[in-house]
Amino acid sequence: MKSQTIVLLSVSAGAGHLRAAEAIKVTAMQCYNDTKVIHVDVMDLVPAQFRKLYVDTYLKIVQRHPSIWGHLYRFTDRQEKNSQLNNIRRDIERLNTRNLRKILIDLQPDHVICTHFLPASILSQMTEKKKFAGSTWVVDTDFDIHAMWIHEWIKGYFAADDEIAWRMRERGIESARIHVTGIPIMPIFGQKHDRDSCAYELGINPRKTTFLLMSGGVGLGEIDLLAEQLLKLQGEFQIIAMAGKNGNLLEKLKNLAAQYPDRLFPLGFTNSIEKVMAVADVAITKPGGLTTSECLAMELPMIVTSPIPGQEERNADYLLEHGVAMKAYDISGVEYRVNMLLKDPRRLEDMRQRLRGLGKPQAARDILRIVLGE
Repeated sequence: MKSQTIVLLSVSAGAGHLRAAEAIKVTAMQCYNDTKVIHVDVMDLVPAQFRKLYVDTYLKIVQRHPSIWGHLYRFTDRQEKNSQLNNIRRDIERLNTRNLRKILIDLQPDHVICTHFLPASILSQMTEKKKFAGSTWVVDTDFDIHAMWIHEWIKGYFAADDEIAWRMRERGIESARIHVTGIPIMPIFGQKHDRDSCAYELGINPRKTTFLLMSGGVGLGEIDLLAEQLLKLQGEFQIIAMAGKNGNLLEKLKNLAAQYPDRLFPLGFTNSIEKVMAVADVAITKPGGLTTSECLAMELPMIVTSPIPGQEERNADYLLEHGVAMKAYDISGVEYRVNMLLKDPRRLEDMRQRLRGLGKPQAARDILRIVLGE
């Protein structure tokens, strides 16, 4: 097989699109030494005003006014392909992505893999106008498909599961162009991790029921408030609370942990989240497409919190339908469900059983195999 070049295009409107692209890049570096892989965040190439409009406005709406986002999600999904709104949107995108088009023309990659609908739209237009001769592939990063992901001149689509493939066909994509691979995640999530060893590294008891708090800043507020409420429950359990890069939150969690020794374990940013997940019995998290896929691969049951109307609601529906998660809209709802699982361990075990075989940890590898024509 001749050496090939792949350009991965993502958009930093939320972390999931970037993480999916990075997962494909890391997998390619591990499995295809002769393949050149370049990951580009499209927002690094656009004017500052467009980036602010595209990213900051989106984040503000989903965080402060999720119901408005839900309305916009449904409204744009119902738009005809050549509606006035879509034509205006495409014109604005084209005017602000000149640098992206220039880079693609200069690089002339064999393949472009898009983990966001914006670059997919640009590549479709370039291909139609014969300004790009390579193949363009689209990776849908949720358990849903929205009209803005559907474009002509796309060689192939990668779907999270069979239902999404069904919906793609319903929207006019030929079966031959649809591949059910799952959502790409880092290879490390597909490996086995010894619970006892990981617990020893983290300094926690591997025998206790462990809840992992991964939600912060959206929907439920800061997780120190949630942790404080959960710690009042009766039962033999412990909590790992992720603060990420939020130093103030980490300090609050440490102060709270001092009041509950050996029950609350605060963690800042880590490059080994898979080890943390390996010692957890339940993840309490927002149902983003990538986080959801990582938990599925790790066979980790979930309590999903305050899903954003639109794509996160669809992700939550997928999990609930398969019986591997519970859903809560507020702190009281999380308390109730945690208490339920503590009192009825059989329910938690049933969720674990249902998780077996549901995850697709090899999604990135399968995507590359198809793109590179193995």
